[in-house]
Amino acid sequence: MLRGYPGVSWVSVSTPPQNQGRPDDVTPVRTRPPLGVAVASFASSFDRFAVSPLLVFVALDLGVSLAQAVAVAGVYYLAYGFSQPIWGTLADRFGRVRLLRWALLGSAVAGLLSAFAPTLILLVAARAVTGVFFGGIIPTALTYIGDTVAASHRQSALSDLMAGIAVGTALATATAGLVGDLLSWRVMFALPPVIAVLCLLALRRLPEPARESGGGFVATLNTALRNRWVWTVVTLAFFEGAAVLGMLTFLAPALQAQGLDATAAGLTVAGYGVSTMLCSRLVRPLGQRLPITALMLIGGGAMTLGFALVAVHISVGTVIASALLLGAAWALLHTSLQAWATSVAPAARGTVVALFAAGLFAGSSVSTLAAGPLVAADAWTTLFAGAALLALLVTLGAVIVRRVYDRQER
Repeated sequence: MLRGYPGVSWVSVSTPPQNQGRPDDVTPVRTRPPLGVAVASFASSFDRFAVSPLLVFVALDLGVSLAQAVAVAGVYYLAYGFSQPIWGTLADRFGRVRLLRWALLGSAVAGLLSAFAPTLILLVAARAVTGVFFGGIIPTALTYIGDTVAASHRQSALSDLMAGIAVGTALATATAGLVGDLLSWRVMFALPPVIAVLCLLALRRLPEPARESGGGFVATLNTALRNRWVWTVVTLAFFEGAAVLGMLTFLAPALQAQGLDATAAGLTVAGYGVSTMLCSRLVRPLGQRLPITALMLIGGGAMTLGFALVAVHISVGTVIASALLLGAAWALLHTSLQAWATSVAPAARGTVVALFAAGLFAGSSVSTLAAGPLVAADAWTTLFAGAALLALLVTLGAVIVRRVYDRQER
């Protein structure tokens, strides 16, 4: 075992050309992500999901309208999502650990500037830069796992990472409004940068993994875009994002439309993060007994059932059940798709994972915008019935095309 890095063993391998000059001709083989990488992903998720609940407090404190304050979230989400392909290609060119360190450093600086921004314009600008840097952490972490964890352990390692991300989601959703009310929205914006600094210190001795060379920027991008299976997993990510992340946004508003206050509604939906964390513990034992298509089917079935419940009736009980089922779907279906994304084009792994993440967030954005008229009309049954149908189609599509892929790879 390598001292200071639990869960790492070293095996001898031939050194790829781009890694000549390394002190050893070995590469780390992990079974789980390093703590610093997992916590960095937690911080990225926490920062992203803390934005929306704070908009009312931002508007009141800075003396602007809520419509103007929405720009704080809008530019952040755009920067977070659309910067990811850039981070992916940079990670393939310069290395995973190096990019993680730069992303953490940039997140810390820009995040602290956000916390002390005196005007809305400066806050929007700082949040845009923060979104760019925090947006690079999770895809680079996923790529690092793809480089350092054998395929037989990769999905369980990804589920460990997803557990940390889910905790960030749950804590941000449950506490952002409360902290904003009792303390200040600035406190919530300052917490992730502090965590980023601690992660930066934890990663200072993390070795750079060996990786296959895909050539320069253009060559690496061409390698990814000319692979039809890359397009397949990115397309599946788009529709999964549309179903899970897009429609998850409306569970709390659906309860609020029934008269529940915002804090209680947010705490109810926070069950999603708790469920993801708990169900991620099942990925390792299930993955040893079941094929990946079975995990996709179980996770997709949970997603379909979760939306079907709230399509039939909206109450605290059905929303809690839906959030729990969606957490199970994220732990099983999403990590299956992620593990697939890390394997389809190893020479362009960083680029592929970043495209996968960009597709996921693009899908969530499109479905959120498309659902707007239904939300305005209080057509919750139609909205969630459509989400259930989309979830079913995503599940069947993922299982069918994965079986085709497995047959061709044999």
